[in-house]
Amino acid sequence: MLRNRVIFSLIYSSGSFNQSRNFRLQRVGDINWLQTNYKFQNISFSLDELIVLNASRNKKNIEEFGAVVTRLVRNVFIPIAAGGGIRNMQDVEILFNSGADKVVLNSCLHDNPSLVKEIVQRYGSQSVIASIDYKLLDGHARVYIHDGSFEINESMSNYLSHIGELGVGEILLNSIDKDGTGFGYDLASIKKYSNEINVPLIIMGGAGNENHLNEGLLIEGVSAVATANLFNFIGDGLPEARAFMLKEGANLAKWV
Repeated sequence: MLRNRVIFSLIYSSGSFNQSRNFRLQRVGDINWLQTNYKFQNISFSLDELIVLNASRNKKNIEEFGAVVTRLVRNVFIPIAAGGGIRNMQDVEILFNSGADKVVLNSCLHDNPSLVKEIVQRYGSQSVIASIDYKLLDGHARVYIHDGSFEINESMSNYLSHIGELGVGEILLNSIDKDGTGFGYDLASIKKYSNEINVPLIIMGGAGNENHLNEGLLIEGVSAVATANLFNFIGDGLPEARAFMLKEGANLAKWV
């Protein structure tokens, strides 16, 4: 039986790492600040994976972002996924050459599905995470692309079907409404759509404590829980959260 995973996500924008709430960004510090205050070499022992997302609102500089990824992965021996603003195969190559094990695709799932298929064909399904950002409108999940700024004219169910045809290895479902609130995941939507997903499902948006992470993993079909909450989960937060989840019977890897 495959183990579930706890994933941490870092939100990068225009040279800085950020806290995000409902996709509104607040600067926290640059790569030097992050490496000074948070030792990912140590924190990584409480994680199964790290996701780094480029949420820059202006033109995304993939070379600059790749250089940041290179610094982050140094002496961090867990899988690293990176994405945001991928426009072509050259962008993908930059991220893989920077040390990423996987790429995260979002807008191009809708705008350029042929590129997604090309990436899958060249690097394999296991190297591609499809990221879906959504909001609830009148009880229905509406999909947004371009950093949450543009709603596509397609239902969540149809979009999931479309993504399933692209051959991606995982799907990351991220609630814009819940993002950064710390109030817990959008459990109702996750339960509703997890049955329509036939690849590992990562959920993100709303986790504020270890109970929220545990609740997410209890949903059938959820493979991994992710959080981008720097202040709730960095420091002793992640080791304590993992210990709590293991005590509660979570199907996580346990390292001595």
